[in-house]
Amino acid sequence: MLYFDHCASSPPYEEVIDTLAEVMKAHYANPSSIHHAGADADKLISRSRSLLGELFAVKAEEWLFTSGGTESNNLAIKGAAKQYQSRGKHLITTQMEHASVYDTFKQLEQEGYEVTYLPVDDKGQVVLEALRLALRDDTILVSIMHVNNEVGSVQPLADIGKLLQGYPRTLLHVDAVQSIGKLPIDVRGWGIDLLSGSAHKLRGPKGIGYLYVREGVTLTPLLSGGSQEQGMRAGTQNVPGIVASAKALRMAMQSAQERRERMYRLRQQLTEFVEAAPELVLNGGAPESMAPHIVHFSYPGMKPEVVVHMLEQHGIIASTKSACSSRDNKPSRVLLAMGLGQERAASGVRISLGDEHTEQHILQLCEMLRLTISKLKPLERSAR
Repeated sequence: MLYFDHCASSPPYEEVIDTLAEVMKAHYANPSSIHHAGADADKLISRSRSLLGELFAVKAEEWLFTSGGTESNNLAIKGAAKQYQSRGKHLITTQMEHASVYDTFKQLEQEGYEVTYLPVDDKGQVVLEALRLALRDDTILVSIMHVNNEVGSVQPLADIGKLLQGYPRTLLHVDAVQSIGKLPIDVRGWGIDLLSGSAHKLRGPKGIGYLYVREGVTLTPLLSGGSQEQGMRAGTQNVPGIVASAKALRMAMQSAQERRERMYRLRQQLTEFVEAAPELVLNGGAPESMAPHIVHFSYPGMKPEVVVHMLEQHGIIASTKSACSSRDNKPSRVLLAMGLGQERAASGVRISLGDEHTEQHILQLCEMLRLTISKLKPLERSAR
């Protein structure tokens, strides 16, 4: 089996699995307890937090641990919206955010907040002029993802951060779930106030997320019942998961440049096949504006789940869109936002690369795609 669904979840490093088991066996005490066993567990969390600070060149105490990217996004957005609503209740995001962001803003709209959903171009990038025009004196939060989880478009965060320098009362939240460990992130230089990450997207354990909260920013907690995580996230901390997730992050960041260069080569190899196949249409922009680990294409006239299941019969694991939305049969909200039309939006397939992939694996994938197309071609809908 060849696994090409790393955007949904990635196989953990062997060292991470070992660390998770070792800490689970040896440090089972509650890190909030005042006895030595509790203090030892708490020290492991502190070391993990310090490691995150070092890796991103920020302060250790600016990092919180959550249950995953979804909670990190919810805490950042809802926590900021409720904490700073006295400044205003206008929020800005984009039309192509992950469901954990998009649906959060929809919920806030029901609570009386006003949300502007920025358009994107046909390459999946934010229109900066639209952001400039949307900003107001009562805008308290802008939330824009770094890498789109479906098509892989990279947002111009440096330019966005520069624009927001003129709005010191407006916070910038970045969903970096699909970019940490793959692309460079300049937290300070880009003026990021809140940044979300998820361990299992970078070969760490499931159930652990990261949230950067710039010093001076306060969030209204979503959970009550304890003072853990600097009072912003109540609940007993998952010590084994936290330590293992920090290890995974360190390993991913240390190998990020090599990974990025290798994945861009593999991506180019795959996109050349897609562009040469008359039945397929590549989605996204120029290589330099796309993430290295994601290739997204449409097979107009064919249901994407049929393509995915056919590939699976040949030992290839791929996906239709984000795992959170893959079970619905609706056209892709992301592709519709890009203006690509119903037909392409209803036929998208995502290939996401991982550390194990080689040029030979891409050749195998292309051959199985070729075979899949030949078998499915007689079944194409006439709408193509």
